[in-house]
Amino acid sequence: MESILDLWPWYISGPLIALIMLFLLFIGKSFGVSANLRTFCTMCGAGKKYDFFKFDWKAQSWNLVFLVGTIVGGFLASHYLSPENNAADISQKTVQHLETIGFDSAGKSYLPTELFSNEAFTDGKTLLLLILGGFLVGFGARYAGGCTSGHAISGLSNLQLPSLIAVIGFFIGGLIMVHFIFPFIF
Repeated sequence: MESILDLWPWYISGPLIALIMLFLLFIGKSFGVSANLRTFCTMCGAGKKYDFFKFDWKAQSWNLVFLVGTIVGGFLASHYLSPENNAADISQKTVQHLETIGFDSAGKSYLPTELFSNEAFTDGKTLLLLILGGFLVGFGARYAGGCTSGHAISGLSNLQLPSLIAVIGFFIGGLIMVHFIFPFIF
């Protein structure tokens, strides 16, 4: 049975993303997910304590609608538009390597259940790694002036040199994580 995912190849979805970026550029908006955290903190009153959060959050409310759409769209895609075997298509060699370091769900599920199942949240080591990783991602997004989606999609489409540098840094960091840090942790 053919899934809806088979109907959206890169040559359809890529130009659609480009059209959305062109539209945002036309109306004077920039795309990014991490800006939503700042907007949300400002809505909750963080501007009373920190100057960074003192801005007109209502001018960014369109971005919050985008965030809600991302969450709803992710849920719908995961539960209703994905094939029954919701696993990443990875090589058998990679599956075998991941199994040797303790990931028995490799090749069987999209996310490793050893890290993202409900039981994983009761393991202290896994919980600590997730909290530390979340903190580092949040700090990195703020320090880099945006997240991976903001720099890689919006910044590069606007030909911003800082975004190119940030994207190169993201890839270098990802390679270091996968090849050096991840095997050390597991």
